[in-house]
Amino acid sequence: MAKVLVVTSGKGGVGKTTSTAALGAALAQGGQTVVVVDFDVGLRNLDLVMGAERRVVFDLVNVIQGDAKLAQALIRDKRVDTLSLLPASQTRDKDALTPEGVARVIAELREKFDWVICDSPAGIERGATLAMRHADLAVVVTNPEVSSVRDSDRIIGLLDSKTERAERGERMEKHLLLTRYDTGRANRGEMLKTEDVLEILSIPLLGIIPESQEVLRASNIGSPVTLSSPDSAPGRAYFDAARRLRGEVVPVAAPDEKRGLVQRLFGRRVA
Repeated sequence: MAKVLVVTSGKGGVGKTTSTAALGAALAQGGQTVVVVDFDVGLRNLDLVMGAERRVVFDLVNVIQGDAKLAQALIRDKRVDTLSLLPASQTRDKDALTPEGVARVIAELREKFDWVICDSPAGIERGATLAMRHADLAVVVTNPEVSSVRDSDRIIGLLDSKTERAERGERMEKHLLLTRYDTGRANRGEMLKTEDVLEILSIPLLGIIPESQEVLRASNIGSPVTLSSPDSAPGRAYFDAARRLRGEVVPVAAPDEKRGLVQRLFGRRVA
C-alpha cells in the first residue's frame, strides 16, 4: 500500500525542498515508484531542484480545480523512470487549494505510486496544514540552531493534532532529519549538537545531512544530490535515510566532509 510522507518544518530555508528531491530520488533509485508533490503554491521551487521547470504545463491547482487530469500534470523524471513530479502553481495563492481537492488528488496518487512525498511550505498556514493532512508519516527537517528547532517543535504539535491520523486517534510516525550539520562547529559550541536537538524534539533520528557545497551545487544544476553526487557525504546520508524510511536498520552517522571521518551516534532515539 502506498505511503504518504510529508516533508515539513516550521522555518524556511532549512532544506525541505532539497530533501524532498533527494529522498524521492533515492527511493526511486531503490526500485520504488515515487511522486514528489510541491505544495508551496505561489513560489514553486521543487521543479527547479528536479530540473523540470521547462516541462511544467499543468500543476496541482489545475488538477484540483478540474482544468487538467492528473496524468496531464505529472512529469516523469528523465533520469529515473520510477520518479515523477507534480508541480505547484506559480501564479495562484494557497487559497486555491481546497481540502476536498487535495484529498481527491492524494487518493488518486496512492493508487499509482509506492510513495507520495509532499513538499510542505514553511510555517503553519493553509498550505502546510493541507500538505500534512493525509500523511502517514512525516520527516521534520531542522537545522541545528535554536530558532529552527523551536519552530519544528511547533510543527510536531500540528502533526499530532491537525492530521487525519490524529483525528482518528492514531499515532503519526515522525522522524527528524538534521540538515546543514557541521561536527566541528557543534563540538566548538557554535551550533546545537545532535543530542541536544533530540532531547528537545523527542522524535527518532532519520539522518544527519552535513553542510556541503554539493547540496547547493545539486540545486543549482537541477538534480537531486543523490543523482548528481551519490558518493558525496550528503548523497550517502540521504541514501541511508531513504533506507531507514523503508524499514532497514542502518546506523546513523554524522559524516564530516572536511576531515573525511564518521562520528557514530549511539542516541536513545534513533530511527
